[in-house]
Amino acid sequence: MWMMQIRELKDYVLFDLETTGLSPDTDAIIEISALKVIGGEVVDEFSTLVNPCMHIPYMASSVNGITDDMVQDSPKIDVALRAFAVFIGDSILVGHNIRNFDLRFIQRDAVNILGKPIPNEYVDTLAVARRYLPELSSRSLEALAYHYSISYDGAHRALADCHINKKVYDCLMKEMACPSEAAKALKTCPKCGSIMKKRSGIYGEFWGCSGYPDCRYTEDC
Repeated sequence: MWMMQIRELKDYVLFDLETTGLSPDTDAIIEISALKVIGGEVVDEFSTLVNPCMHIPYMASSVNGITDDMVQDSPKIDVALRAFAVFIGDSILVGHNIRNFDLRFIQRDAVNILGKPIPNEYVDTLAVARRYLPELSSRSLEALAYHYSISYDGAHRALADCHINKKVYDCLMKEMACPSEAAKALKTCPKCGSIMKKRSGIYGEFWGCSGYPDCRYTEDC
């Protein structure tokens, strides 16, 4: 799976997960939702609770509202993941902070259940927001919704977050079409469009892509 060049997309699948916690080493998926977008419009939805075969901690339930009783009769991850894989097909995936969170859970379970990782390219809207909204102090989905005056009602359930993220991404595409002066001033990776950061190595300072390890582009200072 590769992070693709930051650019405007009209056809993609936007997805979100809810989990029992933050660690892909010890926690499990309890909800998968996705929107299929064609020509910029939502044409289909996918959403399922997942029985994690473990207790859902109170802290997780207090955030997403999902309890043990709610998932008791839901499909287990092997069934849910296969259905999700059929829904996404070979579409480009979009989501918020998916590189460091959602995809780590999805790819772990894909390897265990399907025998291989999901190969789809993806765009992380967190990376897009960092690129085109450098002036914001926070680029969480909630902060971006507030910035664009998008209702955050129902957040922290996967399908609701997908719909919020779709509206945020529509706004971010307008930023891409007409970037601010602050965004124009950023040094960006010519390969994927992420922000370049100055780093230090054994041979001195260099510019490295913030999309590492998905993007390994570097330049000499």
